[in-house]
Amino acid sequence: MATSEGFRSATAVSADGDGRWKTQLADGWDILGNTNGGYMLAIASRASSEATGGRLPVTITGHFTRRGISGPAAVETDVVRSGRQLSVVRSRLLQDDQVILEVLGTFAEPRSEMQPALLTDATPVDLPPPDACLRSIPSDTAPFPPPSVGKIDLRTSRRVAEMLETGPYGEAALEGWFRLLDDEPLDVHALILASDSFPPTAFAAGLPIGWTPTIELTVHIRDPHVQGWIKCEFRSRFVSGGFIEEDGLFWDESGALVAQSRQLAMVSKG
Repeated sequence: MATSEGFRSATAVSADGDGRWKTQLADGWDILGNTNGGYMLAIASRASSEATGGRLPVTITGHFTRRGISGPAAVETDVVRSGRQLSVVRSRLLQDDQVILEVLGTFAEPRSEMQPALLTDATPVDLPPPDACLRSIPSDTAPFPPPSVGKIDLRTSRRVAEMLETGPYGEAALEGWFRLLDDEPLDVHALILASDSFPPTAFAAGLPIGWTPTIELTVHIRDPHVQGWIKCEFRSRFVSGGFIEEDGLFWDESGALVAQSRQLAMVSKG
């Protein structure tokens, strides 16, 4: 199993002058040797937040241009606009002076408390408590589960956990719990990581797809005051034109919606 490394340490950035930030794509946050996309987007989000003086992401979108690998990296940030409540930041994650991720996000001043919801037209997925779910452990002999799940505490429903042994269950949907290791407190950037920490829904559906490389990932933060376990659910409705979408909903332990995501991936047969 991968060794524990704190999420904040693994996504840390340090100022390098003129809107540029030094960082490191840490070892073990990968899938098939490629650094996890949600992890990379979380690094870009943290750098963008620093560039705004500590404002937090409301929405952030990343377009993946090249694979990332463990090692030194940099983030270039450009605050496009900074208003009284919101800032818009464009950023780029680079390795060896090549852009691997293009990002655009809107960031807001932190609030002491969130406004109550005016409309909620969905309820959290029915899921046993974390202790009754099965923890994902990286495989020493197979590509899946990947090393990246050893960096977090990921608990899935039994049908998801047993999918590698029993095969797909015929539905492009999956669910589970997410938190950081060693009781590390969650932050908004960890919610971005959660959006890309579960297996692809296409695998559960049993579609004739070999891999689903991410093209674009968007995360909306609905409530930055997150603690404890996050209940996560993902569903896909369409596979067409060579692409699959995956929608995510993220709920805290009280049943409040804390984030949403949409990921567009390319479908590949090999």
